[in-house]
Amino acid sequence: MNDSDLIKDVDTDVTSTHSDKNLSMERETKPSYRYERWILYIVASSVIVLDQWTKSLVRSNLDIYTYYAPIPALENFFRFTHVTNTGMAFGLFPNGSWLFTILAPLVSIAIIIYNQKLELGNRLMRLALGLQLGGALGNLIDRLTQGYVTDFMDFGPWPVWNLADLAVVSGTFLLLYVILQEERKANKANTASLDDQNQKSDQSETTN
Repeated sequence: MNDSDLIKDVDTDVTSTHSDKNLSMERETKPSYRYERWILYIVASSVIVLDQWTKSLVRSNLDIYTYYAPIPALENFFRFTHVTNTGMAFGLFPNGSWLFTILAPLVSIAIIIYNQKLELGNRLMRLALGLQLGGALGNLIDRLTQGYVTDFMDFGPWPVWNLADLAVVSGTFLLLYVILQEERKANKANTASLDDQNQKSDQSETTN
C-alpha cells in the first residue's frame, strides 16, 4: 500500500467520524428522537402501576395461601394463588429480601444513568431497560412496605410469580436480543472493512 492509499484511508476515517457526529446532532433535533430517553420512564411507570394494581387486587380478594381458578377445568394449569416471596423473581433465592432491597436501588440508578448516556436510536434497548427498571422497583415497593413480595400468577409446575417478575425477565431477554443484534452488525461491518482493505491492497499490488 502506497502513501496515497494511506491518505485515502485516513480521509475515509475522518469523514466517517464527522458523519457519525452529524447524524447524532440531527437525531437530537428531530422530534421523533428528542423524547426518546423518556421511553425508559414511561415503560417503567406503566409496569409499576400495573404491577401494584394487580397485587392490590389479589391482596384485597384472596387470603394468603388461597387461590382462585377462573376456569375450573384448567385449575391445575392456570389459577391465581396468593403467596409471599422473600426471594427474587419466581421464588428463587428465598430469604434474600434484605439483599435485593439493597441491590434494587443500585441497579435502578445504574439503569437511569446508562439511559442518559445511551446514544439516540436505541429504542429497543430503552424498552428493555424500562421493563427491568419497572420490575425491579415494583418488587422493591413490596419489600419496603410489606417485607416481602406478593406473587399470584400460578401456571402449572412453574413457581408463582407476578407482573414485575415478568417485566424483569422479558426485559432481560429483549436486552440479550439487542446485544446479539449489535454484535452481528459489528461483525458484518468488520468483515466488510477487511474485504475492502484486502481489495485495495490487491489493487495496489496490481498497479505496482
